Amino acid sequence: MTNIGFRVLPLTRRPDPALVQRFEHVVTPHISDNLHRMHSASAQLKAFHRSKKMVGVAFTVKTRPGDNLMVHKAIDLAQPGDVIVVDAGGDMTNSIIGEIMMRLAIRKGLAGFVIDGAIRDTAVFDSDDFPLPVYAKGVTHRGPYKDGPGEINVPIQIGGMIVHPGDIMVGDEDGIVAVPLDAADDVLRKVIEQQKKEELILQSIADGTVDRTWVDQLLKEKGCDLS
Repeated sequence: MTNIGFRVLPLTRRPDPALVQRFEHVVTPHISDNLHRMHSASAQLKAFHRSKKMVGVAFTVKTRPGDNLMVHKAIDLAQPGDVIVVDAGGDMTNSIIGEIMMRLAIRKGLAGFVIDGAIRDTAVFDSDDFPLPVYAKGVTHRGPYKDGPGEINVPIQIGGMIVHPGDIMVGDEDGIVAVPLDAADDVLRKVIEQQKKEELILQSIADGTVDRTWVDQLLKEKGCDLS
């Protein structure tokens, strides 16, 4: 019998590592645009590390708010290149991770943490030599409990964004997106096309040939009085 709410599941679907690596060269705004702004986390989740891109495979955790027992288990199970993504209910009462857990993750070669909840020891994460990206909702010195329950490798929701185990997680200075595994190839193709279009726009701005007639045209179509 499956023990719903207190169980550890394997991560059975993983993207090709070469595909994951290609997302290191694109930015979250372009990814979000090509996901119709529907698979991006809210601005409540912020970076607590210096500028460093986060790209990896979602290893999901759903935990009782204020409890990190299953996050410890996730660190033990996750593979190099995985991003541990934790649905802690957005609760800020207790921290979910701190320096010790982060050092364990670095030792294992993990790619980052995303915590829909609180963290602590943030002075360490903000140092120049700290190699692991960490995104969270906020900070508290209060430590976590270790009682459970929780689940590993189930669909979760963080900051209004659904994340499935095996999705490709991308984080940069603008925030976090989760690229659904089944759509990753198509999304990447569209992102690269958008990059090329925007490079041409930027060049036209620089050389003074940019065409802005679309603004008035759209206003007219919307019924705006331009008189």
